[in-house]
Amino acid sequence: MRQRPLRSTAGGNLPSELGRFIGRGGELAQLGRLLESSRLVTVTGVGGVGKSRLVLAAARAAAEGSQERYCDGVRLAELATVRDPALLELALAEALQLTDHTTRPPRTVLAENLAGKRLLLVLDGFEQLVDECADLVRELLRRCPGLQVLAAGRRPLALDGESTFPLAPPPPEEALALLVARATAADPAFAVTAENRAALVELCARLDGIPLALELAAGRLRTLSPEQVLARLEDRFALLTGGVRGGLARHRALRTAIGWSHELCAPAERLLWARLSVFAGQFDLDAVEYVCAGPDLPVEDVLDLVGELLAQSLLIREETPAGVRFRMLETVRAYGAGWLESSGDALRLRRRHRDWYLGLATWCESDWFSPRQQEVAALVEVELPNVRLALECCLDEPDEAHLGQYLAGTLWFYWAGCGRLTEGRHWLERTLEPVDRAVEYESSRLKALWVLGYVAALQGDATASMSALYECRDGAAQRGNPVAAAYAVHRMGCLALVSDDMARARELLGTALEQYRAAGELNSNVLMCQVELGMALAFLGDLPGALALCGEVREICEERGERWTKAYALYVLAYAALDAGRTPEARRLLTECVAINHVFHDLVGLVLALELLALVTVAEGDAAEAAVLQGAAEPMWDGVGLQLFGSGYFNAPRLMCREQAGELLGAERYAAYEAEGRELSREALVGRALSSPEERGGAGGVPRQAGRLRGSRVPSSRAAADQP
Repeated sequence: MRQRPLRSTAGGNLPSELGRFIGRGGELAQLGRLLESSRLVTVTGVGGVGKSRLVLAAARAAAEGSQERYCDGVRLAELATVRDPALLELALAEALQLTDHTTRPPRTVLAENLAGKRLLLVLDGFEQLVDECADLVRELLRRCPGLQVLAAGRRPLALDGESTFPLAPPPPEEALALLVARATAADPAFAVTAENRAALVELCARLDGIPLALELAAGRLRTLSPEQVLARLEDRFALLTGGVRGGLARHRALRTAIGWSHELCAPAERLLWARLSVFAGQFDLDAVEYVCAGPDLPVEDVLDLVGELLAQSLLIREETPAGVRFRMLETVRAYGAGWLESSGDALRLRRRHRDWYLGLATWCESDWFSPRQQEVAALVEVELPNVRLALECCLDEPDEAHLGQYLAGTLWFYWAGCGRLTEGRHWLERTLEPVDRAVEYESSRLKALWVLGYVAALQGDATASMSALYECRDGAAQRGNPVAAAYAVHRMGCLALVSDDMARARELLGTALEQYRAAGELNSNVLMCQVELGMALAFLGDLPGALALCGEVREICEERGERWTKAYALYVLAYAALDAGRTPEARRLLTECVAINHVFHDLVGLVLALELLALVTVAEGDAAEAAVLQGAAEPMWDGVGLQLFGSGYFNAPRLMCREQAGELLGAERYAAYEAEGRELSREALVGRALSSPEERGGAGGVPRQAGRLRGSRVPSSRAAADQP
């Protein structure tokens, strides 16, 4: 036997980097740390995400920085073109520059030659032979103590001691830098300008930041403007057909890069991939099993198939506030969608997807009135992209418009309770556009109407609100629907409340509350009606009546675990406590209110509580902090609608805070503290609001008598509220 020994060169057979390596500094550092602690490190990720480049960059860094550790060099084995398992060991031998003409098995030659070496072996593109490669690597690592393996592939080798490094697309700034660098290399005249920067950023986003896609797009920028490339991305796979001459076949087009993964999937995996393309954003296993399973894809097989797609980097597993979710990169999803369309099964799968999210919304609405309210909010937040897709599916089919109305109406708790007023109104108005509808679906339309009236009222749009609510009330009377009638009257009372018509608000809200009770209705809406009636009474000066109503709501909420409505009850109770001069109690109530509203992203409740808390802070003697809170609260109304609904009653705390704090600080200092507040992030603002006076130490405040507000009522009339 004649053997040609390994060359003891640090660089080994690593190819030179033809193009400048862009970004990935954090990933390189993390990969370097893994190589210090693990003998087998595998970088995984979808096709085109940059696994090979990262691994090669890490290998070069290791060769340059650890020459003593890898005194026998760093060697690269490119395995993408190897399909026959019998050729795998020979391919490694070739990479290691080993020749052996004996009859010994190639594996034996490899093991014996590497046994005394200190070497880093880089494996790239092993997916089609993952089992055989894993078996070979296991034996080599066992028999060669100085060997270390760095691999890149769609899936890990699944060996004991393996450190897996999932590689995501680079962040937006790095994606843009890569696109610009490659475009400049292709056309030295290319430059980023004020006119094309936005299109370039959008191009990176549309391509998921996948380096392969960006590099192919950069080639198109030689002949097309960024705007033209964007316009043609509807068929991204047909557009990005260029490639680098001499590159691997799977890197010549984006379709080829993703198709490479598709070819390596088993038939059932391809089928699931195609069906998963009906999802948008994140989704969970329950949804996958309902939507994707069928006679040709048994539900009991779905979990294992999801695991296979995860292992092949076609799915991404993510931890979310709502639990474990899966996601496909848009490019991968689009490829699967093409296969689904060609199968003729796309419409059926979209309907199954829609049905799942109709059921999910129904469950969430029911569970909103429970201790699981926060989890419900987190769940809908995570599932929002799929909810939107389900709504679009309803709107695409005129005969099923009632389903869209039902879905948009059922999500009232999310639109109103989780800071989604604008989006909620968008969907409600779209689903309520005139269509031919059957009488038996009138209840869905009535629900969408009162929810639209509610959302519009919270935005301060009285005209749109009244139009929807009158239609709902009249339709409910015609159809004999007392529950829908109660909701319509309730929201009319809500509109009167924010429009400063307190006498009418008291009448309508009282009537709605009676109708709810007669119908046996009890949920967050009913309790909110009682709180709003309490607000009306408080503004009219009947604080005992307001305390009785809101105290009862607080008890029910604590018994049921309901927090969202409780926050509004706490607001009214704090209002009464402040009026009575009980500032410590008012602060305790308002800090709990702020914390709850922040959790649910309820801007209406949050800004009301913050402005009342600013007035409490003045009463505590810290005028500077009050000005900061007030300054931070004011811009939040931009996300809600008309500032303070134009209401003199709701506006009163702000005016009193400005007057009292301004008197203590002076106009110039008040303006400075208010400007400081406007610069606070939401998180920072809430943190300050939840801090106690002792924690703040009264910094910047002007001491005043704690009882100064006693005997001085919070204005309960428009005339008082409109004082300059």
